[in-house]
Amino acid sequence: MGVIDNFSASFIEIYNSFISTLPFFAQKFINLFLIVLLIVIYSIFIWKFYRFIAKKDIIKLNLNKYNKSQNPLLTKIFAGIFYFIEYLLILPFLIFFWFSIFTIFLIFLTENLVIENLLVISAIIIASIRMVSYYNEDLSKDLAKLLPFTLLAISIINPKFFDINRIFNNFTEIPGFFSEILIYLAFIIILEIILRIFDFIFSLFGIEDSPNVKEE
Repeated sequence: MGVIDNFSASFIEIYNSFISTLPFFAQKFINLFLIVLLIVIYSIFIWKFYRFIAKKDIIKLNLNKYNKSQNPLLTKIFAGIFYFIEYLLILPFLIFFWFSIFTIFLIFLTENLVIENLLVISAIIIASIRMVSYYNEDLSKDLAKLLPFTLLAISIINPKFFDINRIFNNFTEIPGFFSEILIYLAFIIILEIILRIFDFIFSLFGIEDSPNVKEE
């Protein structure tokens, strides 16, 4: 933590020393440009990945195609193993990656929120999107866009949002993110397992996914 704090303090000092040598217009331009760049990168991230996180079946590796067993019992056993690997191991970690990047963005965008609260906010948003995806993917996509962009809008109307030093100072919060993240990894894995179990039970009883609602 001390190394990160020292690096952040040194970086801010160098940046302020450099920016102070420039005309007032150039100072404002660079500060605004960096903030706009942060918003653009955040928006592109949300736009690229909201479809990914909002799908019920995010990955389609179809590992079961490697099941070459001719024995009916072994076929079912291998099918279960491949299903476990694909949906209960690989999938939760992909979701967790999205959760991690999203939380890091929130660290830079928000103010006066401790890392634990940011992790809770991110976990709630990701969990809500994942649960809704099992009901209706279109609704899940809307949710995956609406919530992150709403947080961005709330951050922008904060007067201190445009303080570039605040953004640099928030860099020191990142180590705290990695030190408290394991419980949220477990939460995401357990949630996905529960959702898959219920999805399997519903499929056994012939309960289909809800049909997409047509837009008028």
